[in-house]
Amino acid sequence: MSTKQSFETKAINQANHIFSRTRTTIESAFYQNNVQRIDTPAEAYELALNNPNTIVTDQPIIHTEELGLPANAKVIVDNHGDIVGRTAAARHHTDNPTEDVEKLDKVLREAIFDGRDQTFYATDVVVGLDEDFMVKAHLAIAKGYEINLLSYMLNFQWLNNEYQARYAKSKQYDEGDIYIYANPDWHSDEYPNGLVVVDAEHNAIAVLGLRYFGELKKGTLTLTWAIAHRHGYTASHGGEKSFHFTDRDDAVFAFYGLSGSGKSTLTHNKHDGKFDITVLHDDAFIISRENGTSIALEPSYFDKTNDYLPGTRETQFFTTVMNCGVTLNEKGEKTLVTEDLRNGNGRTIKSRYASVNRVDKETAPITSIFWIMKDNSLPPVVKLTDPIAAATFGATLATKRSTAENVLNADRNALVIEPFANPFRAYPLKDDYADFKELFEKQQVDCYIINTGDFYGQDIDKHTTLDILEKIATGQDTWQPFGPATEMSYMPYEGYLPDFNNDEYRNTVKERLKTRLAWVERYKETHTTNALPEEANQLLQHLIDQF
Repeated sequence: MSTKQSFETKAINQANHIFSRTRTTIESAFYQNNVQRIDTPAEAYELALNNPNTIVTDQPIIHTEELGLPANAKVIVDNHGDIVGRTAAARHHTDNPTEDVEKLDKVLREAIFDGRDQTFYATDVVVGLDEDFMVKAHLAIAKGYEINLLSYMLNFQWLNNEYQARYAKSKQYDEGDIYIYANPDWHSDEYPNGLVVVDAEHNAIAVLGLRYFGELKKGTLTLTWAIAHRHGYTASHGGEKSFHFTDRDDAVFAFYGLSGSGKSTLTHNKHDGKFDITVLHDDAFIISRENGTSIALEPSYFDKTNDYLPGTRETQFFTTVMNCGVTLNEKGEKTLVTEDLRNGNGRTIKSRYASVNRVDKETAPITSIFWIMKDNSLPPVVKLTDPIAAATFGATLATKRSTAENVLNADRNALVIEPFANPFRAYPLKDDYADFKELFEKQQVDCYIINTGDFYGQDIDKHTTLDILEKIATGQDTWQPFGPATEMSYMPYEGYLPDFNNDEYRNTVKERLKTRLAWVERYKETHTTNALPEEANQLLQHLIDQF
């Protein structure tokens, strides 16, 4: 099997790469008398029905048999209070040299002890949907959060008979299983925004004082991506789709961007049926650095309800819903108000059956990577023809925050840099840089920047972006030099033509490059042992000098 849940007695004390004080503290809590096992989504659903906070709508869930739910299951809603997004400020990594790990472990031990009078529910899931990469994850969550328990089992792959058999045959890694302990009712005046203790090296996380389901989902992915990175895969917070042809090689496109950037739209769009397209996933997958194949980590989708109007096709595939309004329709039935009226970032677990063209593994090697940015100095698409440039722009991916994040003391509309669109990295950024650069060099993957914002005040519509993707997929793309930059080129597109003779425009491009260089240099100052390679600084300075 893929990861290790049990050990020979004589080997336990020698498994230092698997055990740590933090991990042992978290895992031990799973074996307490106050923990009740939940093995199927049907069990979790029945628990959720009896939660006083649950709203049971009149919308039936479809594909209940495949999902492990009761045949008469209805979409259920769980509404929280003020916080309806992820809280990055709550995360504390035990491998961060600035953290007081001794203190964190004391807080963690007290938190677990304080929860002794609560009932916890524990379940297991598989992360990674192909025998080449499957990781078992265990969740223990406090009573009162049954919809989060159910959502976890639906978002990841619960261990039905099929997946128990597949997991037993899967490739084995010298890693321990993932353990996640969650008590949203925990409170501390010292940690008013909650506390997430992340021990990525030993595959364990405690989520304390936070109700938002995304903390459990991204916490699990944080650990899974770290495991994948250690074993020859490039971690990907993005979407991947493939164009299949009979007269040419497949075009396998990966899109990287934060929530709200357009990655899900670009991933799932079927291009009006003009192509044979399959979708791997729109949020979480890994790419083999050995052969370029890709594996999805989750069967389901954690979507914004605001993306879908009531009664549209996609809403048929909703299962659990969080932080979303409910009203009565003309028949007196309880139905969803999918727009973000109650609060921002209403969310749903949408089942895999929403994608008729879904695959869990893409065996064709990846051909193109797209950094999705919102940088108005860039036309709709720019091609990066040098591996160093491709990796550097990925490491300095410029975008804007979304309502999926609980942003503290910051302007949500400000342009920010989020390397590789992955704020959940649990290993040095320089390693991610090397992982992606290896794809560009070894796998000869092409790299592009897709701007989904505006170009110098001109909004870039979705149809323009989709047309560009089609041209690239079919080999009808043409390119011109991006001004004096020899490592960059752009696709001429009417209405979005850069004027390199315009000093104001050239200065805007230069300022954006300077912003990236300044970020890299600040990162170096604060991460002296884990800074990006000097070649990234040199590349950006070279581009600045050319402009």
